Amino acid sequence: MKSFCFLLFFIGLIANGQQIDIVDFLKVQAEVTPLPLAKEIKGNVTYTFQAKKDTDSIYLDAIRMKVSDVDAKNISVSSEEKKIWLTGTFETDLIYTVRFSYEASPKQTLYFTEDQIWTQGQGKYTSHWLPSIDDMNDKIEFDLTINSEKDKTVIANGALVSKIELDTVTSWQFNMKNGMSSYLAAFAIGNFEKKEIQSNSGIPIELYFRPIDSNKVEPTYRYTKEIFDFLENEIGVSYPWQNYKQVPVRDFLYAGMENTTTTIFSEAFVVDSIGFKDRNYVNVNAHELAHQWFGNLITEISGDHHWLQEGFATYYALLAEKEIFGEEYYYWKLLQTAEQLQSLSDNGEGESLLNPKASSLTFYEKGAWALHILQEQVGAEAFREGVKNYLHNYQFRNVTTDDFLNEIRLVSGQDLKTFEADWLQQSAFKAEQAYRSLIKSPFIIDYLEISALIGAPLIDKKEQLKKVLTFPNDYLGQEAIIQLAGESITETRDLYIRGFESNNVMVRQAISGSLTTIPLELKTYYETLLTDVSYVTQETAFYYLWINFPEDRTVYLEKMKKAHGFQNKNIRQLWLVFAIATEGYKSTNQNKYIKELQSYTSPMYSFEIRELALSYINNLNIWNDLSVKSLVNACLHHNWRFKKKAKNIFTENIKNDSFKKQVLDLFEKLNKKEKELVNNLLIK
Repeated sequence: MKSFCFLLFFIGLIANGQQIDIVDFLKVQAEVTPLPLAKEIKGNVTYTFQAKKDTDSIYLDAIRMKVSDVDAKNISVSSEEKKIWLTGTFETDLIYTVRFSYEASPKQTLYFTEDQIWTQGQGKYTSHWLPSIDDMNDKIEFDLTINSEKDKTVIANGALVSKIELDTVTSWQFNMKNGMSSYLAAFAIGNFEKKEIQSNSGIPIELYFRPIDSNKVEPTYRYTKEIFDFLENEIGVSYPWQNYKQVPVRDFLYAGMENTTTTIFSEAFVVDSIGFKDRNYVNVNAHELAHQWFGNLITEISGDHHWLQEGFATYYALLAEKEIFGEEYYYWKLLQTAEQLQSLSDNGEGESLLNPKASSLTFYEKGAWALHILQEQVGAEAFREGVKNYLHNYQFRNVTTDDFLNEIRLVSGQDLKTFEADWLQQSAFKAEQAYRSLIKSPFIIDYLEISALIGAPLIDKKEQLKKVLTFPNDYLGQEAIIQLAGESITETRDLYIRGFESNNVMVRQAISGSLTTIPLELKTYYETLLTDVSYVTQETAFYYLWINFPEDRTVYLEKMKKAHGFQNKNIRQLWLVFAIATEGYKSTNQNKYIKELQSYTSPMYSFEIRELALSYINNLNIWNDLSVKSLVNACLHHNWRFKKKAKNIFTENIKNDSFKKQVLDLFEKLNKKEKELVNNLLIK
C-alpha cells in the first residue's frame, strides 16, 4: 500500500513539472480517423522514446481519451482526465516503443465544420485530438496517416508518401523527416483541389482551394513564389522542410497558423482581383511562411521569448511586402504600428517584449520594430549573418533571447545592452528612436509635413493639398482628402474633383468614406465610385448614395444587384437590406429578399456571412424560425468573437415578448446543447 501511494505521489510530481529531463519522445506514427457525424476521432498510435533517466513513469498529454489494444513489452498504459500514463522500468539511454488505440470527443483544437475538418493546436492543444507532448521543448517526428471519406482531400504535415483507397475510406500517409513541437502537428480535410508551383530552390509548393473558388486562385495566392524565394534569399538559410502547403478553411479561428509545412488560413482571404485591392493574403502568407524558420525550425523555450517567433515573422513578412509593394509601403506600415505602440505606451499600457503575458501588438509589432532598429544599429550585413548563424546553430532546437543576441554580438562586435534595455526590457515604446528611423525615408518626411496641416485653415494649406492631389501618392493623397472633411464644398470642390479624376483607388476610397454628405455638384463624380476596383469603395459608395439621394434608390439598386463583394457577401447583403427598405422597389419580390437575407444566418454558411446577416436581421427585426434557430446555434459556435456577438443579440432580443415566444415555440426542435444554452440564457 505504501509503494502504491508513493507511485501516485511520484506521478503527481511529474505531471505538475517538466518531463523533458526524464524522457525524449523521438517519433510518433499515428493513424487517425475523424468521425464527422459523431464529431469524434479514433486512432492507432506508435511512440518511440528514449529514457534520459531511470524512471518508472512517463506520460503523454491526452485530454479525455479512452485507451485500448495496448501492445508494449513490459509497459502498462492507462488514461486519466488529461494524461495517458506509461508505467514500467525505463532505463537511462534505452529506447522503447509502445502501441495502442485511442478515441476522443475533442471540445477544441479539432473542428468539424459544414463540409470540412481541420485542426488548430496553437500553443499546446494538439493533445485534444492526438496523444502528444504539450511542451514545445520536446521536438518529435510526426508521421501521420489520416483516413477520410473517399471524396475528400487530406492535407497534413510532411510529404504524401501513399494514398490508398480502402473499402469505405481513403488512407493518406504523410512522412516528416525532422522533429517539431507537438502544437505544429496538423491536418485539414475537405473538398479541395490544388495548384502546384515550385520555388527557385526546388521546393514543391501546393496551393489548395475549393473547386468553386478556382477563378480566385491567382489573386488569393498572388506573389506566393516571390515571397518564398525572397525569404530564402533574405534569411540566408534554405527552407528547412520537404515541401510547403497552404489551405484556406472555413470558420478558422485566426488569420492563419504556421503548422510545419502546412499553413492553414481563413477562407476570408480567398479573394478575386477586386478584393485583392482591399483584403489580400500577402501579409499573412509571408508571416506564416516566415514562421517555418522562426518558430518551427527554432522554437522559443518559453513564453518569455515569444517575440522570437512573432516579432521575427512580422518583421520578415514586412520585408517581403517591401520587396513586393515598395519602400514607401514598408515605412507606411512602420509608421502605423509606431503610432499604435506609442498610444499604448502613452496610456500606461506599454509592455516589455520579454513579458510572457504581453499583447499580440507587443509581440508582433514591437518585436518587428525591435528588429528593424537592431538591423539599423549593427548594419544589414552583420544582422543577416547573425540571423543565419542563429538559425544554423540552433536548428531543430529551442532558443532564448540571449541565444539570438549572442549571435548578433559575435558578428557585429557591438555591446547590445542599450538595445536590450530600450527595446526588449522597457515597457515604454521608444518613440523618439522610432521617429529618427522613420525620417530616413523622404516619403515619411513628406507625409508628416502634410499630416501636420491638420487643423490649419484651408486657405493656408489649399495649394499644398492641391499639389498632393496632382498625380497623388496613395498615402499622401488619402491624407489630403481626409483633411477636406467638414470644409465648405465651395472651397473644396476642385480638390475633390482632382481626387476623383486621379483614378487612384486609395484616394477614391478615402473620398467614399469621408464625403458622407454628398453635394449635388459632386453626385455624378461620386456615382463613378460604384464601379471602382475596390469592394470597400463600392459598398461605402452604395451606402452613402442610397442615404443621400432617396429619389434615385431604385437606380442604385439596379446598378448593384449583381454585386456580391467579399467572402462574407458584404455588398449582396447590404443590397438585400436596401431592397427590403426601399419603398416600392419590386414589391412582389420583398418576401424573396427577406428569405435570402434570413438564409445567410444558417450554419451552412461561414460565420463571417452569418454574423453580418444576423446583424442586419436584428436591425430590421425580421426574425423567422430559421434565423432564430440559427442565432441560438451561433451562440455555441467555436469562434469566440462570433459566439459573443450572437449571445449579445440573443440577450438583447429575449427581453421582447414576441421574440421570446418564437424561441419557446422552437424549443423542442433544438438539440440538447442548444436547449441547455437557451435555458441558461433565459435564467440570466
